Amino acid sequence: MKKSKNLFFLSLSMFIFGTIGIFRRFIPLPSGRIAFLRGTIGLIFLLLLVFITGKKLNLKNIKKNLVLLLVSGAFIGFNWILLFEAYQYTTVATATLCYYMQPIFVLLISPLVFREKLSIKKICCTVIAFMGMILISGVAGNGGVGFAELKGILFGLGAALLYAAVVIMNKKLGEISAYEKTIVQLGASALVVLPYTLLVEAKGQEAVAPLTVVMIFIVGILHTGIAYALYFGSMDGLNAQTIAIFSYIDPVIAIILSAVILKEPMGIINLTGTVLVLGATFVSEFEFGKRYAKTNKNIPE
Repeated sequence: MKKSKNLFFLSLSMFIFGTIGIFRRFIPLPSGRIAFLRGTIGLIFLLLLVFITGKKLNLKNIKKNLVLLLVSGAFIGFNWILLFEAYQYTTVATATLCYYMQPIFVLLISPLVFREKLSIKKICCTVIAFMGMILISGVAGNGGVGFAELKGILFGLGAALLYAAVVIMNKKLGEISAYEKTIVQLGASALVVLPYTLLVEAKGQEAVAPLTVVMIFIVGILHTGIAYALYFGSMDGLNAQTIAIFSYIDPVIAIILSAVILKEPMGIINLTGTVLVLGATFVSEFEFGKRYAKTNKNIPE
């Protein structure tokens, strides 16, 4: 019964994460500002949740891991900015699939950080995923790929690379609960993104429509606070491979909604690339299954 409940919470959290690209399309604000507000609102929500549920934060554990938490939190903030920019320049489906190159980047970085050897399986997954990205990008098509589309793809891949760095750093963290980790990282992301927003995106005090305010709070509360609470609350009793499998609800939902709601086109070549990327990342996840069962429960989108 408990496992079924956790699977439902995990599925629901992944469904929510899969809709964030749609909401981003309807928020006419710079990506840095959205990232700052998302981190701030999500942080406040999780702090209130911890207070209401009576959970206690282990300040000693937080202090031991503070440097890595702050750096990884900063990476999360800029990861969001790049992802939100990707949604602006390319389709939600393409941006999401670029973002799901993250496991492949982890495969490539791990030998440098953990002194692991690249197996034939890992090399094959990497090659297949990159072949899929070529098909998704449209480079292999007759019309090629436009500059805006290319920017969106690069932003998406940049977001995936930053998130891969967060995954690597999270593996190096000591004993610290998922909630403690998330709260500090969200706070760090907001603090680091704020100066960027003020310096790079600073403009006049333009009026913000009520609908935009509502959308921002949905992204901050639903896509961050509630979704993270559901995600981490579902972990008990679920193994890493189950979590990896259910994580694919996120890109599938994003692809379906981008086609149904935004009417974004996806041809046979794009679909083939989608299958290659998701298939390669799916297989690569099982390389980590048992070895990183305790450390591969990272923050999603």
